[in-house]
Amino acid sequence: MGQIKVEKNAGGIEGLCVIEPTVHGDARGYFMETYNQKDMEAEGLDLVFVQDNQSSSVKGVLRGLHFQKHYPQGKLVRVVRGSVFDAAVDLRKGSSTYGRWFGVELTEENKKQFYIPKGFAHGFLVLSDFAEFCYKCTDFYHPDDEGGLAWNDPEIGIAWPHVTGDYRGTASAEGYAMDDGTPLTLSGKDQLWSGLGSTFTF
Repeated sequence: MGQIKVEKNAGGIEGLCVIEPTVHGDARGYFMETYNQKDMEAEGLDLVFVQDNQSSSVKGVLRGLHFQKHYPQGKLVRVVRGSVFDAAVDLRKGSSTYGRWFGVELTEENKKQFYIPKGFAHGFLVLSDFAEFCYKCTDFYHPDDEGGLAWNDPEIGIAWPHVTGDYRGTASAEGYAMDDGTPLTLSGKDQLWSGLGSTFTF
C-alpha cells in the first residue's frame, strides 16, 4: 500500500489526476507497480478498467482530441518509451472549468501517469523520436460513437510544446511543424474536427 503519490484536480480542474508511482531501483534496474486497485481506492479513485490499449508513434504525431459521446471512457495513461505531451479538455456541461485544458509531459524517465475521467477530450503529441503509449479504459471502445475536438482551437488555446505554425481556421496540420522542422502529423479525421463552440458536451 502507499505506492503512489497523486496530484488531484491537476491544473485546478476537478477530476484530473497526475499519478507518480514509487520506483524501486538498484544496479540491476527498477521495479514499480503500474496499477494497484487498493492504492487507487485509498486515493479516492474507485475505478474499474475493462480494456488496455497500446500505441506506437513517431515524433510529431498528434493524436486527438478524442472522446466517446454515449459510452465515455475514463483513461489512465502512461508512456513506456519516449516522451509525449498529454492534454485533456473539460467538456462537462455546467462545469466551472468547461473548455479549460491541462497538459503534462509523460516520459519513460518520469514514469508519471495521467488520469482523465469521463467527460473530457484527450490527445497527445509525441516529443521524442519514437514513443510507446499505454492506457487503461473504464469502458470499451465503440467505433461508431467517436467524437473529436480541433487540437488547435484558439478558444481553448492548448500550448502544444515545440509546435510552430499559425491557425488558419481549421484543424488541418498544414503549415504546422515541430520547432526542429519535423512535420506535424495528424490522421485525416483529426484534421476535420470542429472547435469548442460546436462540439458535443457531456
